[in-house]
Amino acid sequence: MCRGLSSLSSCCLERAKGVKARLGVFLQKSRKHHGSVQASKIDKVKYRPSSEEAKNWRESLDKMLSHKNGLAIFRAFLCLEYSEENIEFWLACEDYKKIRSSAKRASRAKKIYLEFIETDAPKEINIDYETKDFTKNHLLKPTISSFDEAQSKIYNLMEKDSYPRFLRSEVYLNLIKQTERMASHSDSNKQSET
Repeated sequence: MCRGLSSLSSCCLERAKGVKARLGVFLQKSRKHHGSVQASKIDKVKYRPSSEEAKNWRESLDKMLSHKNGLAIFRAFLCLEYSEENIEFWLACEDYKKIRSSAKRASRAKKIYLEFIETDAPKEINIDYETKDFTKNHLLKPTISSFDEAQSKIYNLMEKDSYPRFLRSEVYLNLIKQTERMASHSDSNKQSET
């Protein structure tokens, strides 16, 4: 082991091994398979936004997520980038806030924690140790705001990282072209009818 790693705690080393294993699996995927996965994930999205709606998504991540079509295409984009856990966690938190029963809230809080926050969770989100610890402590007596800090960190991550990449992506740019063509075609059909 190199000297740099010997100074790390065993917890950090175990985490690094897990990350290395996940990256190894990811890197072994062939380019051909990756391309077909991308196409199939986007094809499954039944988006039919208007040209204006799709262009409005550029205003903010909030604006895009508030539209059913915007949420669907952004979610598909995150799947392509293998970071769908971020939007899934954010949506789980939004649903969690709607729960009024304390028993249901406690059950759902535990489920969210085990699925997204716990170390080596199946859909572990990328948050710092302090936020994980803070969230874990707030789950002893879950409240509507138990996940607010973690949700805010993930939202900021999407807003500063994934969202700008989405706006520059072929997925979004092709969608804009497609909606503009449809709008143009619709306008020309209306003109020919008169």
